[in-house]
Formats: sequence, C-alpha cells, structure tokens
Amino acid sequence: MSDHPSLIRGRSWLTEFLRLAAMPATLEAEIRTEHQQSSCWLTIDDNTLSDDQRSALLGENGAALDALQYLATVTLNLNQPDYDRSSYTLDMGGYRSAKEAELSNQVTEAVAQVRETGEPSEMHGLSSADRRAVHGLLSEYPDLENFSQGQEPDRFLVVRLKGESSPDGLS
Repeated sequence: MSDHPSLIRGRSWLTEFLRLAAMPATLEAEIRTEHQQSSCWLTIDDNTLSDDQRSALLGENGAALDALQYLATVTLNLNQPDYDRSSYTLDMGGYRSAKEAELSNQVTEAVAQVRETGEPSEMHGLSSADRRAVHGLLSEYPDLENFSQGQEPDRFLVVRLKGESSPDGLS
C-alpha cells in the first residue's frame, strides 16, 4: 500500500518539512489499522540525526512530535474530499510504541478500578494525542464509556461504567 495517495502526500510533506528544518532523514510510510481505525504511519529514521535534532523533533514528553503530527493531519487533509482524508501518526525511535504500552497500562489500571469500585476514574496529564489513543484502547471494553472533560491545559479523560450519569448531568 505504499502508493496509497495519503501515504504519498504524507511522505512528501514530512520529507520536505525535515529538509527545510535542516534535518534530512529517511522515512517509512505504511497504513496501519488499530482499534478499528486506519492511520497513515510516518516513521522518521533518526539514525542520521544528532541528539539535538532528535530532542527538537520529540520535544518534552513528545509534545513537539504530537504538534508536528497534528500539523501534518490538518495540513494534509485541507481541501481533500472526505473519502481521501486520513489520520496521520508520526513516530521516531519507537516513541509511539513505548507510549502506547504506557497508555495501555494506564487503561488497564483505570478499567480495573472502575469495574472494582463502580466509580468513574479520571485520567489526567494526557496530551490530546494521548487522549485519542486512550479512546481507541477503551473502545475494546463494551461495558465502559469514556469522554474528555475540562478545558486545555487541564482537560482530562473520564472512564465509567456504561449508562452511569455524572454529577454535572453529563451522560
């Protein structure tokens, strides 16, 4: 599927971005389907980058990579028909896999807590990209529901038993 139009657009855009940032690197591009959603994965081969360049692309707690991923998704979907819009996931040095494992552990703990106590669980300190990933992970639990609450930078994710109502009337 390396000739998928979204992959071609994504690879071209990210290659040019890295070139303009004086961080030329090779990329791998593939379509991945996880949690019933497809995404164009663009993986930056960081072997030719310096430690400073890697740090700049990753940012503190992945913030720069998340921002670049958001920019890619928004930019690459501008003026595209609905059928040709894609979600883009940017990775470098296995960051996303490690983050997914960390989030999976947090989800497992939240699910256990909610099922054990019957009380909602709040997951704080998640970036918007992390919240989207957690929503996907939680889609595997039909007895639970989840939603984001609050305003940035204090937005958080709530996990609860399906059908429970919240104190503020949200259902």
